[in-house]
Amino acid sequence: MPQLPSLNNETMWAILNENIDDDTVNRLVWYYLGYRYNTVENKWENTEVAPEWKEVYPEPPNFIENRPPTLKLTKSIPQENKQMLKEYLGFKGYKIGEFGPRQTRRATAANWLLSYMRIQGLI
Repeated sequence: MPQLPSLNNETMWAILNENIDDDTVNRLVWYYLGYRYNTVENKWENTEVAPEWKEVYPEPPNFIENRPPTLKLTKSIPQENKQMLKEYLGFKGYKIGEFGPRQTRRATAANWLLSYMRIQGLI
């Protein structure tokens, strides 16, 4: 499995600007939710995943393709961190007509990762 990009502002912009593929965006969120891939057994492990995620998603969900896990991701962001894309990164949003569900879900992933960074004291 390829190495994940560093958790930093450059990575968040790469997610928003679609310079990182969807699979890598998913793997970043999975990693910080606690999912780990066991290369020996060729399967995902969830022993480090919070119960509220493990119960609903015993295997890591595809946040880019599916709305329900993205809604859960959005709800899991503390209220004070909901606007981090705008307030911390200065992201102005996508232009009308130039975005769809995929871009919205990528923005949610980036915002969740920023929130994670803040909670962990990384920013």
